[in-house]
Amino acid sequence: MITAMFLISLVDSFCKVFTDELHAVQLVWGYFVGIFAALCLYFVFRRLGFRALAHTNRMGLHWFRSGCLVGSIMSLFVGLTYMPIADATAIGFMAPLFITILSIPLLNEKVGTHRWIAVVAGLIGVVIIIRPGGGIWHWSSIMPLIGAVFFAFYQITTRVITSNDRTQTILFHTGFGGVVWSSIIVLFFWNETRTEHWILFFGTGILGALAHLCMVSAFRRAQASLIAPFNYTKLIFVGILGFIMFEEVPTLNTLIGSALIVFAGLFVYYQESRTANTNNQTGE
Repeated sequence: MITAMFLISLVDSFCKVFTDELHAVQLVWGYFVGIFAALCLYFVFRRLGFRALAHTNRMGLHWFRSGCLVGSIMSLFVGLTYMPIADATAIGFMAPLFITILSIPLLNEKVGTHRWIAVVAGLIGVVIIIRPGGGIWHWSSIMPLIGAVFFAFYQITTRVITSNDRTQTILFHTGFGGVVWSSIIVLFFWNETRTEHWILFFGTGILGALAHLCMVSAFRRAQASLIAPFNYTKLIFVGILGFIMFEEVPTLNTLIGSALIVFAGLFVYYQESRTANTNNQTGE
């Protein structure tokens, strides 16, 4: 999971370099083209038939899921066009807390008091980072937050389809659906491309495909509750890459807000772990 977070951090950083030349929508399109091309090579190497890969009884959910992923990454990339990468990433970490909220109506889960405390704490962390009215407010600050909502829907849908479809089928529809959705939108934002742009597309696509494979591998080997906290290692990676590549030094507001968001997520993880251990000991 840590490897996956590092690879995704590289993707975000490389794409941010080109936000002055290409629109965020075009960067997302190229990213998904690269991912799907890399996955196709992987499927051919593994001798997996595309007809079998595409077969699913939940086609609508797959299309919705890939559309949410496109919306999530697109919103983040728009934010990266105007914001420091550490700020945009920290705000994006509201996704697990949005999942908590959405799990009530969509998954019929019961949400305890500690989860609501975490949601409120995370929102306060976001406000500290974007500091509306502080003189440096920009409309793009809301984009990573919108991306977090999209990603929450993406994660919830993933929970539903993993009970029916195999990993290869999920990966296939992730890449294919991403290409289709982004291709429809990119028509309105297309800019002339150069050779280095296509190198970026396929390079980030390979990194993205490897990241997805690493995440799937992680979830196959351990419980989601054990893996979840390692998502926050991305804050470390983007902080380092932001300093090296863009000379971005996180502000005090960013550090405090990020710490609060991370604390909120780890607080939920800690409380859930205690509850699970108590239930195991009592035999519930």
